[in-house]
Amino acid sequence: MLRQYELVERVRSYDPDADEGLINRAYVFSMKAHGSQTRASGDPYFSHPIEVAGILTDLKLDDETIVTGILHDTIEDTVATPDEVERLFGANVARLVDGVTKLSKIEAQSENERAAENLRKFLLALSGDIRVLLVKLADRLHNMRTLHHIKNEDKRRRIARETMDIYAPLAERIGMYEIMNEMQTLAFRQLEPDAYASITRRLAQLHSEGGDLVSRIGLGLQLHLADNGLEAEVMGREKHPYSIWRKMAERHISFEQLSDVMAFRVIVQDIDECYRALGLIQRRWPMVPGRFKDFISTPKRNGYCSLHTSVIHDSKMRIEVQIRTREMHLQAEKGLAAHWAYKEGKPVADIHVPWIDDLVEILDHADSPEELLEHTRMAMYQDRIFAFTPKGELIQLPKGATPVDFAYAVHTRLGDKTVGAKVNGRVVPLRTLLDNGDQVDILTSDAQTPQPSWLRFVATGKARSAVRRFVRHKERDETVELGTKIYDEIVARLPVPLPKEAVPRALKKLKLEDVEALMIAIARKRVGDEALMEALMPGSTGGDVAPRPSSQRRAISIRGLTPGVAFHLAQCCHPIPGDRIVGLRREDEEIEVHAIGCDLLATGIDADWLDLSWSDDSDGATARLCIIVRDVAGALGTMATILGQKGANIINLAQVHRDGSFHTFHVDVEVHDLAHLHTIMAALRAADPVSSVERL
Repeated sequence: MLRQYELVERVRSYDPDADEGLINRAYVFSMKAHGSQTRASGDPYFSHPIEVAGILTDLKLDDETIVTGILHDTIEDTVATPDEVERLFGANVARLVDGVTKLSKIEAQSENERAAENLRKFLLALSGDIRVLLVKLADRLHNMRTLHHIKNEDKRRRIARETMDIYAPLAERIGMYEIMNEMQTLAFRQLEPDAYASITRRLAQLHSEGGDLVSRIGLGLQLHLADNGLEAEVMGREKHPYSIWRKMAERHISFEQLSDVMAFRVIVQDIDECYRALGLIQRRWPMVPGRFKDFISTPKRNGYCSLHTSVIHDSKMRIEVQIRTREMHLQAEKGLAAHWAYKEGKPVADIHVPWIDDLVEILDHADSPEELLEHTRMAMYQDRIFAFTPKGELIQLPKGATPVDFAYAVHTRLGDKTVGAKVNGRVVPLRTLLDNGDQVDILTSDAQTPQPSWLRFVATGKARSAVRRFVRHKERDETVELGTKIYDEIVARLPVPLPKEAVPRALKKLKLEDVEALMIAIARKRVGDEALMEALMPGSTGGDVAPRPSSQRRAISIRGLTPGVAFHLAQCCHPIPGDRIVGLRREDEEIEVHAIGCDLLATGIDADWLDLSWSDDSDGATARLCIIVRDVAGALGTMATILGQKGANIINLAQVHRDGSFHTFHVDVEVHDLAHLHTIMAALRAADPVSSVERL
C-alpha cells in the first residue's frame, strides 16, 4: 500500500503546485473513516482507496481527483456525510465523490427504476465533470485486480460481467485502451476460465517454440525503417487473451487458424512520418487486403488516432502494425486523461466529449427507466463507422446505422424533417445500412414528422428516443382529441344540458386529475359510457330519465386522426373513405375501424361500438383486391398499367392461386375513396386479360 508521503511525492512529480495539505488531510480522514473495515483479501479496507489514488497518479490527474479517489467510498461505506466532505475538502471534491457514489450503484443486469435513476444522475454528473468517470474506472480496475480473493463464485462472475458490459466499454469510449484491455482480460478470466486457460497455454507454447519471436520481428521492423532513413521506436506484444478469443468466436476458427496474434506499434515523430512508415512497411511485406484503417484522417470519436495495417511477415505469420506519433500513443494509452496539462500549477481539463452530449440529450427524451437504460447502452457500447455530410463534416455512428440515424446525429430537427436520403449521390431507402466513408445527403420537408415505422430500423439511442418521444406526444394528443369527440357524443345523449359544475364533480368522482386525463380515459375505455353519464348527471342512466333519441346523435368524425396512433383500420375488411364505418372500442387499445358490412362484426365481438364517419379531406387508405387474370403474355403488365393510369399505387402484390389457365392475385392498392376504387375496378374488368375483380 502506498504510504502517505509516497502518494504526495507521486502527485508532486508531475504537478509541483499540488495542494499537499489537501491530500494529507484526505489520507488521514479516509484511514480513520474506514477504521477496522477489511476487504475479502483480509487487507485493511483503507488500502483500496489508496491504491485507487495510485492508479489516478499514473494518469497524472490533478489533486482534487486524487483526493476524490481517496474518499470515494467514505459516503457509501462509512458514517461520513456529504456535508462533512464538502466542509473539509471543498464543493468540487464533494460533488465528485457524490458522482462516483451514484455510479457505484448501477448494476449491469437490473433494468429497473433504481438502476435507471442512478444512471440518470451519474450521466448528469458526468456531463459536468468527466473526472467522475476516471475515478470510477480506477476504482473498478483495482477491484478487478483483487477479485480472486472473493470466495463466492456467483459474486465474482456478476462483478466480472458488470465490468465487461459497463466499465470496459466506458473506458474504450474515452480512449483509455490500457485500462480497457486489463479490465477485459481480468473479467474474461472469471467468465470463461477454460477458454482463458486454453489461450494462455497456447500463447506460452507459441512463445516457447518461437523463442522471443515478438522481439525479433519488432527489431526487424525497426531496422528496415532505419535502413530507409526513418528513425522509429517499435514495440511488440502478443494480443490479449480476450481479444484473441473474441476473434476466434467472430470468425468461427481455432487458435491455430488465427494468424494475427501479434501486434506491433511503430512510434514516429510526426504525421508525415506515419504515412512514410506505412509505405515502407507495405512495400517490404505484402498487405492483407481489407485490413487497412486510417484513424488519422478520420479519428475515432474518443480521439484515437493511428494507422492500422496487417502484413504477411517473412515468417509467414500475419502481424498487425499500428503506426502513430508519440502524442497519438499517449492518447491511445491514457485516453481522455492524456488531455490534462499543468500550466503555472493549474490543471486544464476542459474537454468536449461528444458522446456524453448525446447521452444527456437522451435523458430529456426517455419516458421509462427501461428506455433510458436501452438508449444509453446503445450509445455507449456499439462499434462505430464514419460517414460524411456533403460539406465533409465527419459523423460517427454505430454499425448498423441508417440515414435516419445520420440525420439525428447531425441535429434533432434534421432527423424530424427527414423524407429521404442520398448516399454517395444515389437516392436510397431510409432503412439502408451505412458503410464506412459514405457521404450522406439528407432530404427534408417542413411537412414531415418522425414516423413510427422508423423504430423498426434505427440503430442509435438518440434517433430511437426522439421518434418514441414524438410518437408518445402524438398518441397522447390524438387520444385526447378522440376522447373529446366521444365525450361530446355521450353528452349529447343526456336528457338535459350539463351545468358548469358537472365536469369538476365528475373528475372528483372518477378520481381523475384533469379534463385531459378524463378524455384519455374515455378514449381508452377506462371509463364506460354509463359510468361517465352517471358521474356527469347522477340518475341519468336510470329508468325514470329518458335519454335523447338516437336520431339526434351524430357520427364521430376521425378527421385529423392518424391511422396507427389513435385508431387503426381493420385488416379483415380494409375500410376506405366512402365506406360506412364503425369503431370497436376496447379497454387500453386503439379504436379498431371496420366497414359496416364486415363479416367479423356479426360474430358477437365483446367491444363497445362507435358510429364513425370519414372526414371530408381524408388522405385515403389501402384497399385489397382479388384479381383473376388469364395466363397470357403481358397480363400482369396490363393490370399494373391500368392501376398506374388510374393513380392507384400498388403497396403489395401476391399470387395466391394458380388454376390451369388462370392466376389469382391479391393486390393492395392506395385509393382516395370508394368512388376512386369503383373507377379502378371498372377499368380492370374492361381489360381483356382480366377475368374478374372483387374487393376483399
